[in-house]
Amino acid sequence: MVFSLKRTLGETLFIIYGIVLIILILLSAFTFFLLNLCLATFMIWFIITTLAWALAIIPILKFIFLPWYRKKCRSWTINERQSRLSVAFFHPYCNDGGGGERVLWTAIESILKKYKNDIQIIIYTGDTDATPEKILDRVKERFDMNIKSYESSITFVYLRTRFFVEAKYYKMFTLLGQSVGSMILGLEALIRFIPDIYIDSMGYSFTYPIFYYLASIPIFAYVHYPTISTDMLEQVKERRPTYNNRRLIANSSNVSQIKLIYYRIFAYLYGWCGRCAQMAYCNSTWTQGHVQHIWKLPLNSIHLVYPPCDVKKFLLMPLVNDDEQIMKTIVSIGQFRPEKDHELQIRSFHELLQRLPEHRQKLRLVLIGSARHEDDKQRVEKLRTLVENLNMNEEVEFKLNINFSELKNHLNKAMIGLHTMWNEHFGIGIVEMMAAGTIVLAHKSGGPKMDIIDEGQTGFLASDIDSYATAMRLILEMTIEERKKIRERARESVDRFSTMSFEKKFMEPLNKILSK
Repeated sequence: MVFSLKRTLGETLFIIYGIVLIILILLSAFTFFLLNLCLATFMIWFIITTLAWALAIIPILKFIFLPWYRKKCRSWTINERQSRLSVAFFHPYCNDGGGGERVLWTAIESILKKYKNDIQIIIYTGDTDATPEKILDRVKERFDMNIKSYESSITFVYLRTRFFVEAKYYKMFTLLGQSVGSMILGLEALIRFIPDIYIDSMGYSFTYPIFYYLASIPIFAYVHYPTISTDMLEQVKERRPTYNNRRLIANSSNVSQIKLIYYRIFAYLYGWCGRCAQMAYCNSTWTQGHVQHIWKLPLNSIHLVYPPCDVKKFLLMPLVNDDEQIMKTIVSIGQFRPEKDHELQIRSFHELLQRLPEHRQKLRLVLIGSARHEDDKQRVEKLRTLVENLNMNEEVEFKLNINFSELKNHLNKAMIGLHTMWNEHFGIGIVEMMAAGTIVLAHKSGGPKMDIIDEGQTGFLASDIDSYATAMRLILEMTIEERKKIRERARESVDRFSTMSFEKKFMEPLNKILSK
């Protein structure tokens, strides 16, 4: 009787438990359905609201506010500055000391040399911590250019949303994140000042539709490096690990396929934005080929204009007899960014020391470059740690943010100039090293291979640790006369990259617009 009662109670509890479980499952399913219904409703509401606001704001912005504000901006440049046209350069990092900034300031100087009294230069910059005086002083210090003589014809427009284009905020879909971020930055630029001509000198092509469709402004682009290239698509397709195609992605066929689709969609959008440009300058044959393929602009709208290299000041320096140098120096010039691949330089130099242990006390590697922000500084610290782990503290030096005079001195005394970036768009540092009398060893790809170095005649090319170490050893073991001939031929070849050559080719198509 007791056993039967217990079983009945157990069965009752089991039934109750089952009913409660079913009710909970039903409630959970209902809650899940309700949540999804709410989310779907919210998304539909959000999309409709966004479209409604866009349909309401864009016409007002395009047909009322921008025309009124454009007249206001134009009246300022005409009345206050006694200038006829405003030419705006979109360069959010104008206070950096790299090759892109040399292009910016040389382009500005080229325009103002001829049109100082007729044109007001506007510079969209995100360097909110630097005054115009500090920026122009840095130009003088880094590039030995006296832009201050044109100070009255230059106006800085400070942008507050530059953080939207910084890669550190986009751990995934970096290209897309930075491109969308540049649109926000571009919209801020347009709202702060509407120019007569817009020149993008940093490669933010996703800003073009904003200026083209909203303000109908002529757009010119100086392309240093295509945001996405057919080479990058091939990397992903062939599943080759590089700095922009992580090994984790390259090792998975499914993830690689997803990334390939993403890249193809992005390439289409990039091409559409690029077609908003009226004209594009390309800094190398390699860049020009990719821009033609992706942007599909008319051939007469794309111009090959090598970046300005300050070869004149380097060529004035006499060639140093490297046999008299007790220390054989190998130098590297380049901002401390991941694509510059300084790790390859350090490991190649380490391999050279392993092959030539008897020369260890006579060899030095000097890494020269600018560290723009905290990310760059952390990258330098990692490289220092690598040097320490390879036991080369005595053989490797880091020179950060040095001035132009010190740079010239290092290059003039160096025997070998090292450059390791894969598919470098051009390589101003390479040309400077050649003009200074340094024998260049660069990566066998991109601009160095196609435009700058005649292998074996004006310099050398390599692609990995072994080939770099082999080439460095070859140069070190050459006779003085053999090295002298390479230096002389290299110096003779750099005239086509001079500032004068840049000014002429940059201004030729622009004069047709500015002289109207």
